[in-house]
This record gives sequence, structure tokens and C-alpha cells, in this order.
Amino acid sequence: MTDTASEKFALVTGGGTGVGKAIAEALLGAGFTVTITGRRAEVLDKAAADLRAATGGNVYAVTADVSDPESVKALFEAIESRHGRLDLLVNNAGINVRAVPMEDLTFEEWNAIVGANLTGAFLCTQQAMRIMKAQEPRGGRVINNGSISAQTPRPFSGPYTATKHAITGLTKSTALDGRPFDIACGQIDIGNASTEMTAKMGTGVMQANGTIAAEPTMPARHVGEAVVYMASLPLSANVLTMTVMATTMPLVGRG
Repeated sequence: MTDTASEKFALVTGGGTGVGKAIAEALLGAGFTVTITGRRAEVLDKAAADLRAATGGNVYAVTADVSDPESVKALFEAIESRHGRLDLLVNNAGINVRAVPMEDLTFEEWNAIVGANLTGAFLCTQQAMRIMKAQEPRGGRVINNGSISAQTPRPFSGPYTATKHAITGLTKSTALDGRPFDIACGQIDIGNASTEMTAKMGTGVMQANGTIAAEPTMPARHVGEAVVYMASLPLSANVLTMTVMATTMPLVGRG
């Protein structure tokens, strides 16, 4: 177990790629010791090596499936065994399914996205709260990746939008239930951060009126910077919701 007197320990789910990796890098730069998790060991190991090279920080990779209760339990046991505490959980892991009319989606696709996006966030929050309530000093922070889809859907995005709207409810419930134990919870809604998942934005995506249009993106590092700000607050203060988006993306207005 490491000395926790001056260190802060964070877990970033889905931390091997994209936004999760950018968040992990920003947290490392801010002095956190970071554990990243995901389902693919080779991706995580490469990400951890990249992050160490970029920041010189302490980063650990632990493979886990956040939709599986036993896998999540083992993940948090590993963190508690190594560090003795957890100060920050970033629920970032998530997937999407093919953009087709709702009636054409399979039950298996629905279950997969609910498991990764919603059940995973619940299971990780549950384990984090158990640690945060018991540790000394008590408390910690949970930050959920809600996405712009927690506010406004895209066409043919029913399952994804449903899970992200549900994340807002989970965020508020966690913030409320965590109050007596110095556990803060907030949500960051991200609009068009530049990652492999958003690469298609530049070539065109369907709009609400049925047309196809290219959309602007922003560097993913800005998401990491926003998370660092949220995480830097004392536990007596909380950003309940924050929207970080490409300024000119077609969100604000009629469409």
C-alpha cells in the first residue's frame, strides 16, 4: 500500500482510448495517481505506457468489464489493496450501437449498451461509495460522462440517449445520497470531442431534419482540463453539471 498522505487516487473507466485517455492524462498532469480500466488488456497496457511517457505520472492498468458485477468488484479490490483509498471515480466507459430505426435494433444490442453505459456506471459508483464512506479521511468524488445525449438526442439513438438521460438521474441520486458522507457527484456533458469515435463528424452525420452535415469538433484535452477543474474543488463544493462542447456545433438552437 502506498503513502496516501499527499497523494490523490483516481479511477477512469474506459481509460484506454479517446476521451477517457485524455481525462487520465490531464489527471496525471494534475498530480493524481490514476488507474485506467477497460476490457482489452493490450489497449490498456499501451495506453498506460503512453501516459507514463507523456506525463511521468503513476498510472496503472487493470482489465475489467464494468457491466459484470464480479469483474467490477475485483477491480475495486485491486485498487483498495494497492492504494488503500479512492478519491475520484470517473465513469467514462460506454459504447454505442448502430444508427438504425428503433424497431430494427435487437434486444441483445439494447442489453449491451445498457450494461456498458448505465449498469457499469451504477456498479462502479456502488463500489466507490463503499470505499469512500469507510476510508480516512472520509469522502471522495464521482464524475459521470453524460454526453450531450443526456440533454438532446441524435436521430436513431434511442438506446444511447436513454442510457445517458439515465446517467443524469444516477448523478443526482449519487450527489444526494453522498452528502452525509462527504461524497460529491457531478456530470460532464461532452459535445464533439475529437476522438476515433467522432472521426465521422468531419465527413457528415445525420441531423434532426434528415440532412447530412459535417460538424465541428474540439480537442479531447479540453475535456480532461474540465474534469481536472471539477476534481480540484474541495468536497464542500461541486459542479453538478457541466457542458463542454465545440462552440459552433449544432446544439444550441432549432434543428
